[in-house]
Amino acid sequence: EVQLVESGGGLVQPGGSLRLSCAASGFTFSSYAMSWVRQAPGKGLKWVSTINSFGDSTTYADSVKGRFTISRDNAKNTLYLHMNSLKPEDTAVYYCEMGSSKGQGTQVTVSS
Repeated sequence: EVQLVESGGGLVQPGGSLRLSCAASGFTFSSYAMSWVRQAPGKGLKWVSTINSFGDSTTYADSVKGRFTISRDNAKNTLYLHMNSLKPEDTAVYYCEMGSSKGQGTQVTVSS
């Protein structure tokens, strides 16, 4: 059974940073591309970033490009999202995703 468990969210001031983690189990993590998606209050899911299985190719939504960095540690079966220069509009529940599976999410709130 695929399990994805996100952590690392919280309340941060505008301009601050957070690192999200996603612990994966139940599948061969190193064989799959992984993504982060987010859902702002009252809005639908939006794609944030994707990393290939090797970790050497990444893509980002325009809204986060230059501020967020996706990475992975295949030895630890863990996906990361490093978020810098956070803005109030980044407030959302963040989910890691593999295919049609995603975790329970972690809340990120950017507010002064």
